[in-house]
Amino acid sequence: MQSARPSPQQQLFPETGACTIYEQPLNERIRCFLRLEYLFQSVAECMQGKTALSARQAVANLIDITDQLTRADIKGDLIKELERHAATLGALRSNPGVNQLTLENTLSRLDPVLSALRSPACQPGQRMRQLELVTQVRQRLAIPGGLCSFDLPAFHFWLSREHPVRVAQLNDWMGDLRLIEEGVALALTLIRESAVPQKVAASGGFYQQNLEPGSSCQLVRVVLNAEETVFAEISGGKHRFTVRFIRPAEPGSRPQQTGETVHFELQCCGL
Repeated sequence: MQSARPSPQQQLFPETGACTIYEQPLNERIRCFLRLEYLFQSVAECMQGKTALSARQAVANLIDITDQLTRADIKGDLIKELERHAATLGALRSNPGVNQLTLENTLSRLDPVLSALRSPACQPGQRMRQLELVTQVRQRLAIPGGLCSFDLPAFHFWLSREHPVRVAQLNDWMGDLRLIEEGVALALTLIRESAVPQKVAASGGFYQQNLEPGSSCQLVRVVLNAEETVFAEISGGKHRFTVRFIRPAEPGSRPQQTGETVHFELQCCGL
């Protein structure tokens, strides 16, 4: 879920402005990208905080990123996704209805990222995996309260450093992760901007849509006016997706699907 103000080409509720966005990936690749985006954004926010707790959370999030890179071939998937985008966009060069300047600017952003990712020197997460301090932190993260000062005095010492010192070291540690951050952000931006928003209604708080065979839809986005008192639960796969609008419950009760008709903006994103 995101709270945001849609860009002009996406905004179908100009009279209200602020909105809440719910997203659902329709394949595992986009699921991984969204999780990485969330973790990178969390690291950036934690690095702005000046407390030891913020620094500790930044390190924990960086460990989650490197673990995600270890479990899946993120680099390979990112290369394939960006190559597909480049091929799709490149085919539009002969289309007179496309803004060629915008198209070339987009392609010029893709090329250097792809070249850097393809380089044998690109080993994202290697720096973090080589740090003994980070290894010690990783080993104790699963233990409740395992990062107490008496358990890891070396980490306690690092957390006691001045904020600029910690930030400088964090930036150094994640230096080889920046390319993944940039590539994921670029891929998701292109996917999100590919949508043609439409106004739809969920009768009784339920909406379902079938996807055509071979559909390029990779991500479903539901945009609600900020003043709505329901939230969206989205599920789906390559054949169809459903949206249920749930009304939050009082403490001790279970949330229930609303029986009212909910008007919302739907974005089916995919290149």
